[in-house]
Amino acid sequence: MDCIEITKELIKIDSSNLEGANKAIDFCEDILLSQGLKTEIIENNGFKTLICTIGNGDKKIILNGHLDIVPGKAEQFVPYIEDGNLFGRGSADMKAGAAAMLTTMLKLKNEDLNCKLQLQLVTDEETGGFNCSKYLVDNGFRGDFVICGEPTQLGIGVQAKGILQVYLEFLGKSAHGSRPWQGTNAIIKAYETFNAILELPFAKEKSELYDCPSINLSKMEGGDVYNKVPAYCKMCLDIRFLPGQDPQEIIRQIEEVSGVKVNIHSIGDAVKTKVDDLYVLKLSESIAKITNNNAEIFGQHGSADTRFYSKYDIPAVEFGPTGQNWHGDDEFIKVDSVYIYEQMLIDFILNISSGL
Repeated sequence: MDCIEITKELIKIDSSNLEGANKAIDFCEDILLSQGLKTEIIENNGFKTLICTIGNGDKKIILNGHLDIVPGKAEQFVPYIEDGNLFGRGSADMKAGAAAMLTTMLKLKNEDLNCKLQLQLVTDEETGGFNCSKYLVDNGFRGDFVICGEPTQLGIGVQAKGILQVYLEFLGKSAHGSRPWQGTNAIIKAYETFNAILELPFAKEKSELYDCPSINLSKMEGGDVYNKVPAYCKMCLDIRFLPGQDPQEIIRQIEEVSGVKVNIHSIGDAVKTKVDDLYVLKLSESIAKITNNNAEIFGQHGSADTRFYSKYDIPAVEFGPTGQNWHGDDEFIKVDSVYIYEQMLIDFILNISSGL
C-alpha cells in the first residue's frame, strides 16, 4: 500500500478512543514488520506508542505522528476521494501525515543512511500527549530534530505559543437587584480586571513571528438569580504566551493588577525553534526544490507534541501535507500534497544523511 491507501485504512479505524487508537498502532506495526523492519511497542497507562528506527550515525531525526483523533460521525469513517481530496475523520489531523512518515521509512530502509531516522507513532496527542510523546522524551527518546506531521499546508511551523490556563476568583457584596449601588458586583469586578489584563505589558509584547500573545476570556461563573447583586465570580482565561515570555512573570502582572491570586489550571511550554536553525534551513531547501517555491515559515497559535521536545532544547517543527476542516464534519486532505510531502521528507533525510 502507498501512503494514500494506508491513510484510507487508518480512517476506517475509529481511533477516537483508546482501543481504536491502539488498533491503529497495531495496523501500522503489521505493515512495518511485513517489510522486514524492527519495531518496539511502548505502553504507558494503556496507551501504545510505536517506535521504529533505521540508519546509523551520530545524528537522529524523529518523525512523530499521532493516530488518535477527535470523535466523528459514522459516515466519516468511510473514506472517499472527490475532486482530488480524501475525506474522512483524521484524514488531515493527522493520519495522512503519519502514513507518509511510515512510507518514508519503508522507502529509505535499504538506503545506507549516515543518520538515524526514528518513527514515533503515538495515541494521545488530542488529549494532551502526556502518556506518549511526553513520556518518550522524558525517558530518553530524543533526537537532534523533530518533525510532527500536523497539517501545515506544506509550510513549516517553527514555533508555537505556550499555554497558560488560569482562573481568578472575585468577591463582592450581595444586595437586592433593584439597589445595585448597595452591593459590589463581583462579575463587574472580574470583567473590569479582564480589560485591565489586556493592557498589561506582557499583552503588548511582540516577537519575530507573532504580533502579540492571545488572551481568551473562556468562562465566567457567577450569580444565581436575576434580582441579586452577585457576590462571587470565577473568571477563566486561556492565555497563549509567546516563545521567550515567562509565564511566572505573566502571573505576577495579573496578580498585581487584579489584587487576587492567580490559580493555574494548566501550563505548557512554548516551542522556540529558531527560524535559522540548520535543520529548518535544510527542510526549507527540500521544500523549495520540490515545489519551486520558497517554504513558508510561520508560528503556530495552538500547540502540538513539539512542545515536549522543545522543553529539552531540541528543535522541533510542525510540518505536514495540505488539508482543511480538521475536527470538522468535512475534514479532508489533498491527495497530491501527501505524495509531495513524502517526497520532501525523503529528500530532507537524504540531505541530512549526506551531511549538514
